[in-house]
Amino acid sequence: MPFSADTARILAEPLVHAFFQETAGDWRSERRYYTLKSGETQAVVSQITIEFLPAGADQLLELAQLHQLDPKQPLICGTTVAWESDYVGTGRKPVVGSTIFGVRGQTLYRDRGFATPKPVTAQYHFNDNRTLVLKTEYNDSRFEEEIRLLGQRYRTRQTVISRAGEEIMIGQYLETRLG
Repeated sequence: MPFSADTARILAEPLVHAFFQETAGDWRSERRYYTLKSGETQAVVSQITIEFLPAGADQLLELAQLHQLDPKQPLICGTTVAWESDYVGTGRKPVVGSTIFGVRGQTLYRDRGFATPKPVTAQYHFNDNRTLVLKTEYNDSRFEEEIRLLGQRYRTRQTVISRAGEEIMIGQYLETRLG
């Protein structure tokens, strides 16, 4: 059963802290991107490493400065996410990257966006204590993402990407914890 708006707001920080701790580790991500207009499908396999960041971590202090946040109201926790992605059947070299996430209130701060190297913010909430929902907007694009933990070994993700008010792509992911 989804949380009420008031309950979700009150629980946001404790829930995201526990969620980020639980997602720390090494993951194998298998996903497909569906381009809606053309019907094209792209398969991607990634190795992902997620590290939990407690309040006061150097990366969170740098992220707060990047977003020009008041140092008297620190980010409560965060993660670093590093990946190596192989775009199946394309002949492309693997793509390597990383990003930093930090949280305060119901805002998630990132050092970069999915489609931009600039810092971005997202609003987040929880449908339940194991399902995180993110909404990010920049450059006339909107990214709506749901990340759901399934037991200790799996998580699913779905991302809907819209541009100029029209849905253009869907990404669906199955991620398996390694080790």
